[in-house]
Order: sequence, then structure tokens, then C-alpha cells
Amino acid sequence: MAESTVARTFDILEAVAASGGASAKEIADATGLPLPTVYRLVRELLDGDYLVHIRDEKRFELGYKLHALGVSLHEQVGLSRQVRAEIAGLHHHLGVAAYLAVHRGSHIVVVHTVDSPQHPRLAPIDVGFSQAAHATALGKILLAAMDDDERLLLLDPEPMPRYGPGTITTHAELFAQLDAVRERGVAWEFGEVQAGATCAAAPVRGVAGALVGSVAISAPDARLAGERARTEVEHALREAAARVGRCYRAGARGRPSPGHLLARR
Repeated sequence: MAESTVARTFDILEAVAASGGASAKEIADATGLPLPTVYRLVRELLDGDYLVHIRDEKRFELGYKLHALGVSLHEQVGLSRQVRAEIAGLHHHLGVAAYLAVHRGSHIVVVHTVDSPQHPRLAPIDVGFSQAAHATALGKILLAAMDDDERLLLLDPEPMPRYGPGTITTHAELFAQLDAVRERGVAWEFGEVQAGATCAAAPVRGVAGALVGSVAISAPDARLAGERARTEVEHALREAAARVGRCYRAGARGRPSPGHLLARR
């Protein structure tokens, strides 16, 4: 299962959980996914007993395996109450959509999102983060932790694919930016996947400083224009990433790594 599909599946489960049940149209409205995609993923979740269909009400509710899934997520992805509170804190403090992603190798999956009608999440992208690593803040966090040879194995040849008006398409320009990401501890994305959208991310470090994930935010360009706004975002992201990292490290003893969920796909 591609990481983009995993992320969409989590979005569907979150939409159903948030409202205590939802119709296919309500799921589509909440997640921004097309109805055919919702129906396809819902069928898979029904087959796995992660959702149940209440036929009389034409709604879907959480299924019988969600308790086991929830335990697995808490243990393997680190979605403790404290971690969720950190992501919610970014949303409320900065007035942006906020995200938690887990990393394993070249794979990135957004596993938790906090947004609102006033500050909605980005629309799902049609490619996985590893395919668009050069164009996304989350992908740049991943690439910044690699050496040049590792990056070239993951990246497309030049010119790299252009997804938005700001996409970097040359290795030299990208590598120069990644040096700055490594130094500052924050990656930025300016209209590189979606026109009019600005994103930023900071790395979450596990035991021995290993990259285990990222915290990230997104907002319209106007919300994050100017040095003062970006400085505030960078400070908040670094602080939140440090606290989430402490949660991971505290829970890592005797547990699988946070990204282990992906190894079981």
C-alpha cells in the first residue's frame, strides 16, 4: 500500500471517529477526497473490520478491530495523548493546520492532523511524499538527514518533476537548501506542491538522534508572509518537535520503532 493511500486511510478513520459515524459524502467533505476514492478505501476498511456499515442510516462507524489498531498506533507510532496535544497546540497557537508524520527509511506517512474550518488541512496530494521529497517540507526533512549519495538514490534525475510553481528542479539548488535545513532544523515549502500554500516542518529525533518523524504546519501564503511570522513558526515547530521527540524516546524502551507500522504493510 503506497504511503499516500495509508495517509488517506487514516484520514477516513479520523473523519468517522470525530463525528461518531459518517456517510460517504460526509467523509468526502471532511477529508477532501473524491467520492470514488472514499468508496474504494471504505470497502477495504469494511473488509478488514475497521469500519462497519449501518445500512438503515447509510452511515459508517468504527469497527471491531479499531481497539487493536489504536493500541498498535499508540505503541508503534507514538500517538499518545501528549503527542496529540502537541500537534493540537501548534494548530491553536499558530492558527494553522498541524501534522505529525512518521519516517522509516524513505517512507513518510502523515498519521495525525489537527485542523478546523478556519484553518483547513491541505488537499491530499496524488503522489507519495518519497516521490515528491524535493518539493515538500516533510520530504526535505528526510533528505536533509541523508548524505548526497543517499539523496541521489531517492531523487529523480534532473530536471526533477515540477508539482507547483515553486518546485525546485535541480539537484544543486535543492542540496544548497538542504544544507540550510540541516543547520536551521526547519524545512520550508513555498508553493512547491500546491500554489498559494506554505508549509514548514521540523524533525522529531528518537534514541541516539535518529530521525523518527516530523511535525509540520501548513497555511495560505499570506498567513506566513514576513520574517516575523516565519520566525514564530520556526520557534514553535522546534519546541514541539523537541517535546514529541522526548515522548518517543521515553516510550522507545522495549517497543518497536515508531515507523514499524510501515514495515507491516
